[in-house]
Amino acid sequence: MPGFGNDFETEALPGALPQGRNSPQKCEYGLYAEQLSGTAFTAPRGENERTWCYRIRPSVKHVARFTPIDMPYWKSAPCIDPAIQSLVQNRWDPVPMVDAPLTWVTGMRTMTTAGDVNTQVGMASHTFLVTADMEDEYFYSADSELMVVPQQGRMRFWTELGIIDLEPLEIAVIPRGLVYKVTLLDGPARGFVCENYGAKFDLPSRGPIGANCLANPRDFKTPIAAFEDRDADSRVIIKWCGQFHETRIDHSPLDVVAWHGNYAPCKYDLRTFSPVGAILFDHPDPSIFTVLTAPSGHEGTANIDFVIFKDRWLPAEDTFRPPWYHKNIMSEFMGNIHGQYDAKPKGFIPGGMSLHNMMLPHGPDHNSFEKASNEPMVPVKLEETMAFMFETRFPQHLTDFAANEAPLQDDYVDCWNGLEKKFDGTPGTK
Repeated sequence: MPGFGNDFETEALPGALPQGRNSPQKCEYGLYAEQLSGTAFTAPRGENERTWCYRIRPSVKHVARFTPIDMPYWKSAPCIDPAIQSLVQNRWDPVPMVDAPLTWVTGMRTMTTAGDVNTQVGMASHTFLVTADMEDEYFYSADSELMVVPQQGRMRFWTELGIIDLEPLEIAVIPRGLVYKVTLLDGPARGFVCENYGAKFDLPSRGPIGANCLANPRDFKTPIAAFEDRDADSRVIIKWCGQFHETRIDHSPLDVVAWHGNYAPCKYDLRTFSPVGAILFDHPDPSIFTVLTAPSGHEGTANIDFVIFKDRWLPAEDTFRPPWYHKNIMSEFMGNIHGQYDAKPKGFIPGGMSLHNMMLPHGPDHNSFEKASNEPMVPVKLEETMAFMFETRFPQHLTDFAANEAPLQDDYVDCWNGLEKKFDGTPGTK
């Protein structure tokens, strides 16, 4: 995804990166050449993704067989409990921080699942709590790429291909198969993760918008090469077909000295996204705020769309400006990173989440409707706001954690109770 057809190259030691060939008979510094493939070898040229890594040891070197382990809070689709009702509008307060030591892996809390991890379609929505560093412990997912959306605290992702520091209002995309560990930079961290089982995230087509606005490829940053040459008893955790396994190695696996290719992790600053919208009348669809999309087999109906609602002007005249009431073929998992969301100024607080499943009606609460229907039609700028949506063509099923442990707002549906009948049968009235 981050390459968008481009090839990157970086080396931590001069001359470590071969020139003119991918796998020379002998690599410089006694390194091993190893390819990480993100697509089938025969994928079309414009879609083919792979990276050549020049590393101290091949990643196949491990000292123990893979052993199953349990991660009870990290679930994969299909994960359907007939006793849990997913056909309801849901909203949650932020999952509170805890004193217990939780790493990137043990602190993952799955909220919803959709599709099937075994057939590589669909997704899962997670919230995460991280209170402890991964020490001599590493992770990779064979199932999915992970989009990380931090809401609180800064984290460092030590990957095979380099280091990514991540903070709120940035996102990172970690491709499947890439080994990494996560440490904290300034205290506990909390946020959201979209686990994508299907086709990789890419920039959406701009269509009539043209060449500019939305997200630009130049703003997606890949890491420079960095490596560890360190002997240490280490644990590697693998997620594969929804199951978790571990193995032991006697060294750090983050030993790639140089690499080149277009299959790499990246980060993106959401503040660089340039939204577009109506400048005369009518409210555009939320798809106009799509940062990244993961396509499905049905053109225009995504496996996942990642959409953000950030600072922007609302100049449209004689227009109901907040999101309108609607039922949608897509299911919408939302999170609030910071600030106030315009459609529901109360209750949807930073760190909070909501789910409006496919074909369930939803929209502004009573107070938002009244305000938007009667306020002066002058240009207004929404400021200090950042919410997002993981939208998928598949229904999202609640996990046991989401239904029974996460801080569910039982009175959420009451926010529409005040909507009254206004129809009086008299023409020409509003």
